[in-house]
Amino acid sequence: MQPQQSRRERARDPNEPIELEGPAAFDQGHKVRALKDVRNDGTYPGCPVGEYLIRAGDVGYVISIGTYLQMYYIYAVDFYEKRVVVGMRAKELEMIDARCNDPQ
Repeated sequence: MQPQQSRRERARDPNEPIELEGPAAFDQGHKVRALKDVRNDGTYPGCPVGEYLIRAGDVGYVISIGTYLQMYYIYAVDFYEKRVVVGMRAKELEMIDARCNDPQ
């Protein structure tokens, strides 16, 4: 009998593309909106596990771009009104304005 996998141990979907093979969906400075709620999974300090960090619809700015598992882009998004920075995937975000930081 095999032990049951927890949600964190799920195998990666083999049909999911490797994002790093293409350009990042967002750049630093892009204004974005969260498409889903994000709760603290225990990795955000000073906040109880399970507490909402951000809610769907919250607006922030991409402040840096990293990678995860040599497959995905992770966007550090500063949700300035909540005073929180959260790492998110492109599928969890939508662009509001790519030119918001351009000189006027």
